[in-house]
Amino acid sequence: MTSAELLTDAFDRIQEVVHGAVGGLSGRQLARRPAEDANSIAWLVWHLTRIQDDHVAGVAGTDQVWTRDGWADRFALPFDASDTGYGHTPDDVAAVRVDSADLLTGYHDAVHDRTVQYVSTLTDADLPQVVDRAWDPPVTLAVRLISVISDDLQHAGQAAYVRGLLTD
Repeated sequence: MTSAELLTDAFDRIQEVVHGAVGGLSGRQLARRPAEDANSIAWLVWHLTRIQDDHVAGVAGTDQVWTRDGWADRFALPFDASDTGYGHTPDDVAAVRVDSADLLTGYHDAVHDRTVQYVSTLTDADLPQVVDRAWDPPVTLAVRLISVISDDLQHAGQAAYVRGLLTD
């Protein structure tokens, strides 16, 4: 298995968990939070997808799917188009509302397709490339992609857990 195939497999697994967490839920269910300061399924999936979109577009040198393909307009959230959810307050989390699971999975699938298209072109020689010098030590492409995978899997798992708490 190549590094590109390994990365593709990891992003495929995230997509599977996302679909399992949101599939068939209503907008009300997607917005439900287990506690006042907890995250909803809608926010978790929107946020993990925004982070993946932002970070992969950054390393690929492309526009984000969120703005390029009109997803920001379709979601019509009360945030700047560059917002990824990082640092959101409980009120911000509550503002992430969608009418259906299809909007969340549609955006996630579009980002997934772009991500897989990009990572499938990578070779082992690409992975040590420094992509962010704002950190000490500087962040390599490999570290950035593994960071996205880790963050996405954690949030997708949280969304699946919240789904398990739903009683209707």
